[in-house]
Amino acid sequence: MNNILVGNLGPNVTERDVRPLFEKHGEVARFKMMTDRWTGLSRGFGFIQMKTDAEAELAIVALDGIDLNGKVLKVNPARPQLHRRTRQRGQAT
Repeated sequence: MNNILVGNLGPNVTERDVRPLFEKHGEVARFKMMTDRWTGLSRGFGFIQMKTDAEAELAIVALDGIDLNGKVLKVNPARPQLHRRTRQRGQAT
């Protein structure tokens, strides 16, 4: 459960804006801001992995709904990623 989904991030928000918020509630093991592969712009969400489940839970409760640069953050436990079937060139799935 120590993986956290952080959503509703503004287009100008960077790791430098988000990481310190979570570090107040424990050790951040990993941070990944999702970006568009062609433009490099933020997709409006990212993933944080806290060191322990307790720290993750504390951060979720404390940070869900706070304002960051005029946008209300959505902070929830991240669901495990399901394996996706990929389309092969020329074949529809």
